[in-house]
Amino acid sequence: MYEQIRNNKVKSFLLCFFFAALVLLLGWVFGEVSGFGYWGLVIAAVIAILMSVGAYYHSDKIVLKMSKARPLEKHEYPFLFHSLEGLSIAAGLPVPRAYIIDDTAPNAFATGRNPQHAVICVTTGLLQKLNRLELEGVIAHEMSHIKNYDILLMTMTVVMVGIVALLSDWMYRVFWYGGGRKRGRGRSGGGGGGAAIIMLIALLLAILAPLIAQLIRLAISRRREFLADADGAYLTRYPEGLANALEKLDADYEPLEVANKATAHLYIINPLREHRRKFNSLFSTHPPTPERIAALRAM
Repeated sequence: MYEQIRNNKVKSFLLCFFFAALVLLLGWVFGEVSGFGYWGLVIAAVIAILMSVGAYYHSDKIVLKMSKARPLEKHEYPFLFHSLEGLSIAAGLPVPRAYIIDDTAPNAFATGRNPQHAVICVTTGLLQKLNRLELEGVIAHEMSHIKNYDILLMTMTVVMVGIVALLSDWMYRVFWYGGGRKRGRGRSGGGGGGAAIIMLIALLLAILAPLIAQLIRLAISRRREFLADADGAYLTRYPEGLANALEKLDADYEPLEVANKATAHLYIINPLREHRRKFNSLFSTHPPTPERIAALRAM
């Protein structure tokens, strides 16, 4: 269990480091191509800060509204509140607010910028189809996302993907409108090989960087799911509860009507059932469920 947690933290850190390096490289190349020089990095940093601040303070409200979630009253499902309170004590966290989606498809997610403003949202289907131990496994998984600041991390990676896409689009326009080539010739004293190499790198980055950024985001998301599984098992001291819950959720193909591509990565299991059947796991927000179950049962 401890080895799973440690390995996933290391891999997550390496992925985040590579992501940051990609954004910095893109900012530098954009500065060289556009003639802004190191101001390209400054522009990338300013955009990142502005977009991050907006996402930090408002992403949870947006997600809850998109999901048509409503605050859950304690008298509706008291056993859910008991699980939230008990696991919060085990994790050393404030008790998160409880929200519910009135949908019979079983699923759950956590949102909020930090443990003091966290929300755990479940569907009515989850409460109806899981037993107490399985429900505790799911809640522990979501509590681990809150404890590890995964909600904030994934919000930042989504922002980074947006920045990469924006810079790539700018570079592509600069390249095709010719401004970058003219500046490159002027700065290299007559169009030397260095300018040509930078322009080639810029073109390749403009085309490939958005795809690379998206793949990194998905890889980070999958790593954090494995980490939340391991941490969730640590909280309950019963990996089998979460493993059984994942088996039930994976076997249930009822679609979650309010889910979409923008919110799919938040859920404990991919709510876009067609996506899970058709696409390779490389392009999925979640690792294959059988691999998650096997990892839990190996603890």
